[in-house]
Amino acid sequence: MRILFAEDDRDLNRAVSALMTRANYSVDSVYDGRDAFDYAMSGEYDALVLDVMMPKMDGFAVVRALRQKGLATPCLMLTAKDAVSDKIEGLDAGADDYLPKPFDTGELLARLRALTRRNSGFTPDVIRFADLSLDRAAFTLSCGENSAKLSNKAFQVMELLMREPRRVHPAEQMMEKIWGWDSEAEINVVWVNISFLRKKITELGAHVEIRASRGAGYSLEEKA
Repeated sequence: MRILFAEDDRDLNRAVSALMTRANYSVDSVYDGRDAFDYAMSGEYDALVLDVMMPKMDGFAVVRALRQKGLATPCLMLTAKDAVSDKIEGLDAGADDYLPKPFDTGELLARLRALTRRNSGFTPDVIRFADLSLDRAAFTLSCGENSAKLSNKAFQVMELLMREPRRVHPAEQMMEKIWGWDSEAEINVVWVNISFLRKKITELGAHVEIRASRGAGYSLEEKA
């Protein structure tokens, strides 16, 4: 899942971005409200995490402008302003949740999981397709008694395929969704992760395969 994180405190930005990356999110970080607005409008994000007190545009103004443009991406306001009136202002502006600083990192991740579940319809912590299961909390792919822990990007690719099995996902869309449109990575990282996941699925003995459709993309299918 891809997250946009806007926070002008660069040390906090780096720390929280690292936290979300370790939790297997793809994170695009920005440091002011104008960039937050531009990135949110031009990118495909599963959730936004916005600080309130930012240069150029504050978080309230950003989420209000996004809602006026029709962008419905779930938004968590992250701020030192914790008065009831500030919470009301943020929620009325279009935010979905509000977490005051200082915050517990476990609570931040739990709220983020709740936001992304609401955005895509309820997604359980364990996703299943045929005899294959993906544990979104432990980051493991399993078949029967066999399991394998997945790295960050491989996990995200597998999650994308398992959330919508049988749907063909173009490599370019997977690249944008997982690595981000401004990533320096090349398209071959998608192929490398697909190859890795195919090997893991075979090792687990699952009756599932990642099928390539020439010129179209990849889909998760049951073996004939």
